[in-house]
Amino acid sequence: MGDELDKAGQAALASESMQVAASPASKDKTPRTARGEKTLRKILDAAAAEFGERGFHDAGITRITQRAGVALGTFYTYFDSKEAVFRALVRYFSDNVREGAGKALSGAPDQLTAEHRGLEWFLRFAREHKEIYRIIDQAEFVDPEIFRFHYETTVGRIRKRLEAAARRGEVRADVGEVHAWAIAGMNVFLGLRFGVWSDDSDLVETAKIANRLLREGLEP
Repeated sequence: MGDELDKAGQAALASESMQVAASPASKDKTPRTARGEKTLRKILDAAAAEFGERGFHDAGITRITQRAGVALGTFYTYFDSKEAVFRALVRYFSDNVREGAGKALSGAPDQLTAEHRGLEWFLRFAREHKEIYRIIDQAEFVDPEIFRFHYETTVGRIRKRLEAAARRGEVRADVGEVHAWAIAGMNVFLGLRFGVWSDDSDLVETAKIANRLLREGLEP
């Protein structure tokens, strides 16, 4: 059963990878070397700190390059504008969440255990990357399309996992979009309360309590 869960998760990730660009940079500016990819990540990490601290409108490209330790011209090697790096940053966070959660889910004996592991991972991620909430919230106004992309792809992954689990008889047979959005909403607000707003809460216990709620509502 664990192997089947892994295969289902891998298939979901592969499907999503076909839908989004492999690199957060625009197609004609995609880095072609390992060194270029490293520089791109440095710029994105610096942009996360800048946007998270100052907000989109007060953030500046010059400060992003200073944080990244790269020349201004290097920024324009990868991005055309502040809006472009902001959009790329939302995709970057989405990719990080997808990859990190995917690793956390891997090897779980059943889907409800996998969701438990995934939530616990996300709570830690939110605590370590508090800026993600401010950036995603701003995306609704800076670029509504990328805002929807983030949440719809996140929910899409959850729905695929649930429906695969339903076919295996691990969760109720009628799971669908509403269940996926409900789980995503729970995870987002738990991350906000116990990841971003608190540094001393017990994330393991928080994930256990939330998972008990899922089991009560999703077990077949």
